[in-house]
Amino acid sequence: MTTIADFEVVAGSGAPLPLAAKAGKVLLVVNTASKCGFTPQYQGLEMLWQQFGGLGFEVLAFPCNQFGHQEPGSDEVIATFCDIHFGLSFPLMAKVDVNGPTAIPLYDWLKKEAPGLWGSRAIKWNFTKFLIGRDGRVVRRYGPTTKPEKIARDIEALL
Repeated sequence: MTTIADFEVVAGSGAPLPLAAKAGKVLLVVNTASKCGFTPQYQGLEMLWQQFGGLGFEVLAFPCNQFGHQEPGSDEVIATFCDIHFGLSFPLMAKVDVNGPTAIPLYDWLKKEAPGLWGSRAIKWNFTKFLIGRDGRVVRRYGPTTKPEKIARDIEALL
C-alpha cells in the first residue's frame, strides 16, 4: 500500500526531501500561488501551522504556475513574497506542476487517492488541499474555496 512516505519532493531550498521524514504526522498538502484571488489563504495556512504545529501537524505548500500563470517567480522570489506579505514560518517546497505529464509523482498519487467532484482527478485551481493522516494516507480533498480555518476541526480530529 502506497503512502505519502513513499515519495520524495524538493524543498524550496533545492534540497531533496524524503517524505518518509514526515511519517506519523498529520499533513496538509496544498498547491499555492502568489498572484491568485485565493492567495490570502496563506494567512489561514500559517494560523493552522501555529495552532497545530507543535502537536504533529505540518503544511506542505507547493507553489505552482499552472493556473493562470499566477506563480511566475523563482522559488526565492516566492519565499520572499510569502515572508513579506504573510510572515510564513512553515517551509515552502520548490515550485512544481500538479497536472499533466510533468506533474510530480506525489500529486499523481494524491489525485488518484482523492478524486475531485464527479471523480475528476485533475487539480482545478490553486489552493486545492489534501489532508493526510498519521498513517500517511489521504483522508480528504478540499477545493480551493475551502478556507484553511474550515479544516481545523478535521486536523484536530486526526491529532
